[in-house]
Amino acid sequence: MSNTTNASQNQQNRFEGTQQYVATDDLKLAVNAARALQRPLLIKGEPGTGKTMLAEEVAAALGMPLLQWHIKSTTKAQQGLYEYDAVSRLRDSQLGDGRVHDIRNYIIKGVLWQAFEADQQVVLLIDEIDKADIEFPNDLLREIDRMEFYVYETRELVKARHRPLVIITSNNEKELPDAFLRRCFFHYIKFPDAETMQRIVDVHYPGIKRELVAAALESFYEMRNLPGLKKKPSTSELIDWLKLLMETSRPRRSRARTRRPRSRRCTARC
Repeated sequence: MSNTTNASQNQQNRFEGTQQYVATDDLKLAVNAARALQRPLLIKGEPGTGKTMLAEEVAAALGMPLLQWHIKSTTKAQQGLYEYDAVSRLRDSQLGDGRVHDIRNYIIKGVLWQAFEADQQVVLLIDEIDKADIEFPNDLLREIDRMEFYVYETRELVKARHRPLVIITSNNEKELPDAFLRRCFFHYIKFPDAETMQRIVDVHYPGIKRELVAAALESFYEMRNLPGLKKKPSTSELIDWLKLLMETSRPRRSRARTRRPRSRRCTARC
């Protein structure tokens, strides 16, 4: 599919949020701009501000499959492309397995390869990229920029059939390389204000009492503004707290107590 066709579809199929996800106007603008420019969307923000969920909701809203790559401290960029299982091939050769004659049997496709060969455009989530070492983003620069990579073992060039919508999240725990940042469309999700938080609560609990929410939000933001607080409460923690408050505020239902008849011991032999 040509870039012109992709751009035309992007204009017709815009992300406007979902019933399950409250997206601010600037966030919707960032998603649609990244699609139009065909650049990775780098999302930063506090933990619990909905960065990962954004990719899920964008995929659902635009009717695209979602592929997820959750990054750990030990994750290497090569794993996102492919891995060559030399150990299994050596073992199979010792056992006389005929599969050893085709090296493709030992190539494990990574999530980027899966996204590149998909029959339709997909949303590719690279989650918490700042957990990896500092060289990780740079090691993916060429592949994400050109949408292709070379498989040395099979001597083939893998090119993306349809350019995926790449969404990269970061908790801002470490700085990312400038060269990587220049290739991304950047957006920082600000922590929701009280009005936006009210909308988020309404999505999760449509019938919740307004008085309960107002009191909870007041206490919640007071806690977040406490000086010297290392770990500020997040949106997800507020949602859990409200769920607990609703459970404890429900009137107790009277339950009829029924006694089970005691079983009589049989003293006679049957």
